[in-house]
Amino acid sequence: MARIAGVNLPKGKRIEVALTYIYGIGRSASRKLLMELKVNLDTKVEDLKPDQEQKIRDAVGKLVTEGDLRRKVGDDIKRLQEIGTYRGFRHRRHLPVRGQRTKTNARTKRGKRKTMGSGKVKLTKT
Repeated sequence: MARIAGVNLPKGKRIEVALTYIYGIGRSASRKLLMELKVNLDTKVEDLKPDQEQKIRDAVGKLVTEGDLRRKVGDDIKRLQEIGTYRGFRHRRHLPVRGQRTKTNARTKRGKRKTMGSGKVKLTKT
């Protein structure tokens, strides 16, 4: 099992897909990186030669990934909140930030649907 940037890559997957398990590397970045290193995209992780693995490890080490990237994103959000921007306000309230509608949709951000009921007060016998 290859360990790159503190992440164990799954053995049975193609290296192009396996690199996407690292936070900050998507499909296009993975493909671009492997093309530069002249590594076949269809190679399985378990079939990588040690020198190829080391080249990939060195190349990924130059990118901002995992903890550093998470910290940077968190700091950026915190900065927006501190300076009082609209985007920071939306982050603080856990609402969509990029202009999406919230009357319907936005369930992922807003959470489980809360219904209020009919509004009628039920009478109880006294």
